[in-house]
Amino acid sequence: MAGIAPRVDYLAGFSCPVGGLAAGKARVLCLGAEIFLSTGRKRVYVYNLEGRQLTAAYRFPGQVCHLEVLVPRRELLVLCAQRGVYCLSLDQENRSRSRSDGDDGDGEPPCPVVAVGPDACVLPDPTLCAFTVLDNALITLAQGAPHWKVQLFECPCPGQDPRPPGQIGEVELSTYPTSAGSPGTPEAPRVPPVLCCVRPPGSGVPHSVRRGPGGFTLEGALFGVLFGADATLLGSPVVLCGLPSGQLCWVALRTLVTSRSAPGDPKALVRILHHLEEPVIFIGALRTEPPSEDVEDACCDCLVALGHRGRALAVKARWDEAGVLVPELREHRLLGPVLCAACGGGGRLYHSTPSSLCEVVLARGSAPGLSEGADVRPESPGGLPAALCPAGLSVCGVVALAVSPWSPGGGPELLALSARGRLLACRLAQSSETLWAAGGTVADPHRKVKDLLLSISSVSERASSLKKAIDQRNKALTCLNEAMNVSCALLSSREGPRPISCTTATAWSRRELQDVLTATCLLENSSGSPLGRGWVLCIQVLPGSLASDPDAAGSAATYTVPVGQLGPGGRREVTLTLGPSEDGVLDLPMTVSCALFCSLAEALGGALDPWGSFRDAPAGGRPPSTPAEPGGICLPLGEHTVDMLQCLRFPGLAAPPAQAPGPRGPASGPVDTFLEAGGGPGSQRAGPEPLRAVLLPPPVAAVKVSVELLRAACGGSRSGASLCCATLQWLLAENAAEGVVRAQALSSVQGVAPDGADVRLTVHEVTVTDVCPAGPLRAVEIQVESTSLASMCMAHSAVLGRLQRVVVEQAARGHSLPDLRLQYLHQIRANHEALLREVQTLRDRLCTEDTASSCTATEQLLQLYRQLRSPSLLLL
Repeated sequence: MAGIAPRVDYLAGFSCPVGGLAAGKARVLCLGAEIFLSTGRKRVYVYNLEGRQLTAAYRFPGQVCHLEVLVPRRELLVLCAQRGVYCLSLDQENRSRSRSDGDDGDGEPPCPVVAVGPDACVLPDPTLCAFTVLDNALITLAQGAPHWKVQLFECPCPGQDPRPPGQIGEVELSTYPTSAGSPGTPEAPRVPPVLCCVRPPGSGVPHSVRRGPGGFTLEGALFGVLFGADATLLGSPVVLCGLPSGQLCWVALRTLVTSRSAPGDPKALVRILHHLEEPVIFIGALRTEPPSEDVEDACCDCLVALGHRGRALAVKARWDEAGVLVPELREHRLLGPVLCAACGGGGRLYHSTPSSLCEVVLARGSAPGLSEGADVRPESPGGLPAALCPAGLSVCGVVALAVSPWSPGGGPELLALSARGRLLACRLAQSSETLWAAGGTVADPHRKVKDLLLSISSVSERASSLKKAIDQRNKALTCLNEAMNVSCALLSSREGPRPISCTTATAWSRRELQDVLTATCLLENSSGSPLGRGWVLCIQVLPGSLASDPDAAGSAATYTVPVGQLGPGGRREVTLTLGPSEDGVLDLPMTVSCALFCSLAEALGGALDPWGSFRDAPAGGRPPSTPAEPGGICLPLGEHTVDMLQCLRFPGLAAPPAQAPGPRGPASGPVDTFLEAGGGPGSQRAGPEPLRAVLLPPPVAAVKVSVELLRAACGGSRSGASLCCATLQWLLAENAAEGVVRAQALSSVQGVAPDGADVRLTVHEVTVTDVCPAGPLRAVEIQVESTSLASMCMAHSAVLGRLQRVVVEQAARGHSLPDLRLQYLHQIRANHEALLREVQTLRDRLCTEDTASSCTATEQLLQLYRQLRSPSLLLL
């Protein structure tokens, strides 16, 4: 009866990082009574099964990714990440040894430590991802840009020749995507590729002896139908590559040797055997048919491949109805994610998931875990089972696995390395009828009690792992439910107050002896759903130069603030500094956009992440790229425009005795210095007004608005004040001085721009003629005057922006317009078109004329801009 819990022996323990060892990095390799293992760090340990103790540890300069042993030469080949392949002799006596007590602080069991120096690196190449050995050949898989590359080298010898081994041949495999942030630089695969050698029968080595974890021998029928007549006639071994993209590629070694001199495209030597559509983590072979009595050592008759998410591929050779030998290919779905796998005797395939170590039988007439009456016969003699039923072995969290041909108690033995750093020996029953419990008798009660305790410990560890996984998934589902509720509440509230809102207000403050403009974003949760883990408030500040011209210099600033735990009715306030910049310039108008973003990767917490078991521990390798998880929910909350009218300061409106002096203007520029030098002794005036404003007329812009439009804009809240005062209050509604303007009933006010220039706003009533045939119309003229042309333009644009929104709102309500004189409007349009043509002519002249003529053209261009800023149009 298969599927009974095995006898598990605890052999040794090793330190592991927080979160456990990472699958795909740890390795276990068995050579007789010696076990070579790596936890994915810088050490390779040697454990002796006979003595049940660690005999040595090799410390390498880099993180160990893969290892193999050359049996005839007793040499260990190790691949270190970002460094290359190291080779050292296992029988060498004159190695530098040191004690492991406090050697590097990782708390390993005491054993001699061998420090491997850089001189042991026989193949330095930071792009290598995998390798395997075949007789005297070293086959490597390198990560190029943007191709995988298979290379063939002469097998190196340690300590003889410091030069790298000679390359025999190479070939490129399929392409793969590079990272978006650095074109041409390949991104490290999250699941390492798999590389192995497949021998044809009669290659001169015992078929059942595996040359490390990367090679096996197939019977002639299966080798021929898989790799064709060319490889069979040449008697060439085949390199089989399993890529993270899911492709199973192969290339014959003897064609790879001559690929440099072969005519045509070298990529034609590469064949694709299958595509699993998920990362390949294991390639192996096993025997499903009982061997003949006259055959001492039979080849494998079934090729298997496993994907990370549980897709299994099994291939055998069979005769069809026409008597032709064809491949029989079966795909099955196993429980995933698969962490590691190994092939054993009797057609058994062992694979590990985070929750269990499972056994699958592909031999004829065997299906563990099914009832006696189940029909699992193959569709044809010699074929594969129609279904695979894994049987659990009551061991969980195995990240590295190997089948040991040497067992002191007889029967198959699995060597496993758990995620907690435990080296385990799992002894299975010798046959399907032998029970594990039968191994203990009354004569050996101590062994039976020990086995029971080990079984209880294994079950407890498995239950703890399952409970932790269930708790993580429950928390992830709760976060997803909250995210869906918040999304539905925001997307369904198109009219009226939103359940979750973010308002922005600006103010001036004093920081580090400098006046800075700050924006305060207030996030309010008025919905019934809380904002918990995974939610962040994203605030983007877009300067005015980027808002008007996306190709302009500068960049938008984006701030992400974790929301934390914001329950219903809660508030979160975030204050940002908008400027001015280091050169004292405030790029107006600015746009402040607020949005809620829920990162699904953070909300799930890795509970549903199929890649979680393959991630590197924080202590090793390079940190993961950010943001590696693109999934998320983005919910815009609104935009707020910060213009000149919000940034004006009015120091003259406060009480004179208590008010501190107003902000100082910028230092005198070259033009002011020139005017001061040429104005004479009597031209200088007292007071803080710049000299440029004294000698040059200040730029003025004006806009005329009908009385009806302004009354609709101001509303009834300012019915007690005159229309001019109410208009000024409406323009400064988002300014801190709006209360003082209302209290003093002002219709004209002078403030200071962020650059220190004076800005005056004046509102007075006028009468506009020649517009309506019925007679003159009452209107209000808003004048903007400043000593700085840039400040005047920004203030004028802010006024026009407010009026434009009012015009759009009134037009949407369908208000009727009075009769207009079309001739007057046509004349105004013609005048503006003439001004624009003249502006274009002057701008063309500036590119070709000398300095003196350019000054004249500039003055004329400035006058034209002033006329365009003050049109004769009336906003109705």
